[in-house]
Amino acid sequence: MDKKEIAIFIAKTAFYFVIILALLYIYSYGHSSGTKFIYNDF
Repeated sequence: MDKKEIAIFIAKTAFYFVIILALLYIYSYGHSSGTKFIYNDF
């Protein structure tokens, strides 16, 4: 692998890591409030 392929691999890994963290945060936030998080602002 050259440096470009390594950089793409690291970027993809970081990107998916951030998405998983965001989903976990939304999931825990929805359960900690006791109501569904989508309807809090409506």
